[in-house]
Amino acid sequence: MLNSLDLPGRPEDTRIVVAMSGGVDSSVVAGLLKREGYDVVGMTLQLYDHGEATHRKGACCAGQDIHDARRVAERLDIPHYVLDYEERFRKSVIDRFAESYIAGETPIPCVSCNQTVKFSDLLTTARELGAAALATGHYVQSRLQPNGHRGMFRPADLDRDQSYFLFATTPEQLDFIRFPLGHLTKPETRAIARELGLEIADKHDSQDICFVPNGKYSDVIERLKPGAAEGGEVVHIDGRVLGRHEGIIHYTVGQRRGLGIASADPLYVIHLDARRSRVIVGPREALAARRLVLRNVNWLGDAPLEAIGADGMEIYARVRSTRAPQRAQIVQRDGETQVSLFDGETGVAPGQACVFYAGQGEGARVLGGGWISRAERDAEAEQALRRLIVTDTVAAA
Repeated sequence: MLNSLDLPGRPEDTRIVVAMSGGVDSSVVAGLLKREGYDVVGMTLQLYDHGEATHRKGACCAGQDIHDARRVAERLDIPHYVLDYEERFRKSVIDRFAESYIAGETPIPCVSCNQTVKFSDLLTTARELGAAALATGHYVQSRLQPNGHRGMFRPADLDRDQSYFLFATTPEQLDFIRFPLGHLTKPETRAIARELGLEIADKHDSQDICFVPNGKYSDVIERLKPGAAEGGEVVHIDGRVLGRHEGIIHYTVGQRRGLGIASADPLYVIHLDARRSRVIVGPREALAARRLVLRNVNWLGDAPLEAIGADGMEIYARVRSTRAPQRAQIVQRDGETQVSLFDGETGVAPGQACVFYAGQGEGARVLGGGWISRAERDAEAEQALRRLIVTDTVAAA
């Protein structure tokens, strides 16, 4: 007989570690499990020097959050521990973020944080405490599958869907983690927080990257990597030099405003050439990506990824957390995992994630995902970009 978390034994005999961020979601998870009779232990991670973010509305993992998590634990009468993971977070998340940005990529540090610090280090700590599972406040669902392992699925509240940020969760980690809010909407979660008498019931959600207190990525990069903002040319995709910039770290693929150049027609950042420190711009139609080449793919489907082969498999793919999954095809070709987007997508950059789904709506299974190493455009734009990059590479040599 399994309990409500699909674990053997009575709730009172089952220890669950809850990752408590200090927000309403993880606090409600702790409250729900405590109410069901589980042996709940709260864990809060101190990830960085809080600095300016300590009292800033919308900041994630700020100093106030640790205080809030502690107060919730006291209200629920559960043990609560704060773990100093600042050094691990700096090495695994912040440093990698800076290196990726300097390389002309658009990294997603929240995925790296879940992949390393939260679902690796914290999971190990939970096991050491004798926990049967680690529970979090993420809005995704997981269900026991016929093969005895758990699958990940989109939540009931698609506006809160966080599966995009959890694609790197391995099958082994997924078997140990539980997501009790997957069947709830955000308003329902807040209502439960009020029922439990939690003062943080109306607390604002975190919206920003926790270690970017002023919202400017470039400021963080320049502090971590002095000299990274090397200037260079702004080049049209047709080869014309249009001006100069003060460092590619100030630009992202798809950017239109703030290019610092005059043009009769709207221009967008098409590519960041880190090797030559150039910002390559062009018309909007040159932004549309049709095929993605991925690295470090994490596969959560039942059949092995290798079984897909060159014939491919139709899926739904998502390259932005704010957009719905779109029809696509995944193939294994020439030792690479490639995804073709049927409708294309604009503003796709290396370093972003491409996440796979079996469907689009509530309860659609998450099949995994990977990091984008290359985004290929329509034939004409792709040829022009390659010609520009290859020509300059040969000239430099």
